[in-house]
Order: sequence, then structure tokens, then C-alpha cells
Amino acid sequence: MQFLSNLRTRLRKNLLKSNAGQGATEYILLLVVIVGLVVAFGPKIKDAVRTKADKLGGEITNFTGDEVK
Repeated sequence: MQFLSNLRTRLRKNLLKSNAGQGATEYILLLVVIVGLVVAFGPKIKDAVRTKADKLGGEITNFTGDEVK
């Protein structure tokens, strides 16, 4: 039983000192921020892109080729 207690104590100390999990934590936090930004600004960006695409589609439809020199 003492062996398991010592093993648990050493494992806790090593995990607290280890920086190996830091990279994964940073990636998760970055992903949370990106998802939050997409949720917050997604509709505005979608509307802006849709407006520009509709405008471009109208210009392509009305293109006659007379403006090209």
C-alpha cells in the first residue's frame, strides 16, 4: 500500500512540473477563442460575403465586353 502512495505522490509532482501538456492546452484555448469569434461575428461576415457575391454576380451578368480595350 505504501508503494502505491509513493507512486501517486511522485506522479503528482512530475505532472505539476511537466510542461508537456501545455501545448495541448494552448491549442484548446485557441480553438475556443476562434469558435467564439465565429459565433459572435459569423452572421455579419456571412452577410458581407453574400452582398459582395451578389454584387459581383450582377456585374458578371451585365458584362458586355465593350469596356475591355
